[in-house]
Amino acid sequence: MDTLTIFFIGIGLAMDCFAVSFTGGLCLRCIQFKDSLKVSFSFGLFQAIMPIIGWLLGTTFKNYIADFDHWIAFGLLGLIGLKMIVDTIRHKPENQRFLITRWKVLLSMSFATSIDAMIIGIGFSFMAVNILKAIIMIGVITVLISFLGLYLGKKSSKFTGSKAEIIGGLVLILMGTKILFEHLGIINW
Repeated sequence: MDTLTIFFIGIGLAMDCFAVSFTGGLCLRCIQFKDSLKVSFSFGLFQAIMPIIGWLLGTTFKNYIADFDHWIAFGLLGLIGLKMIVDTIRHKPENQRFLITRWKVLLSMSFATSIDAMIIGIGFSFMAVNILKAIIMIGVITVLISFLGLYLGKKSSKFTGSKAEIIGGLVLILMGTKILFEHLGIINW
């Protein structure tokens, strides 16, 4: 597999991370540089590790996970999105709302957005792919795109104000629904 193909796979895998990072930026009106690095690195690390896991497990695991991976992503993203909306409507204090910098939230989002990367890794096990080169490219691309998502989300929060968490919640629910519908064959984007 050539470098350009891996590059585009990396961009495709990073799009979910971009959407979640953008949502995180919307909800964090004042995100520090170190927090941006933590979030971006977490997404990049998961996007790099999951293809290795898929690559190592090969076809055996593909049949096992392919039946329900989309339900896991849909459930995690949908529940967190719904919780964001409910917390905003109930006027929960800001320190109890969706904060992507909290480890529990960050790790669950990193996992939910990287399930497809594991499936890609399974595909890599059937191809002539330099797995080290592929995971480094995927990880670096994801870090950069996630960082950009946080930055753009933070800038956009000035325009969305208090509705940022509702918008972010809807984005997560729509993203989870999109993943579910794609895997069920309802849509094909």
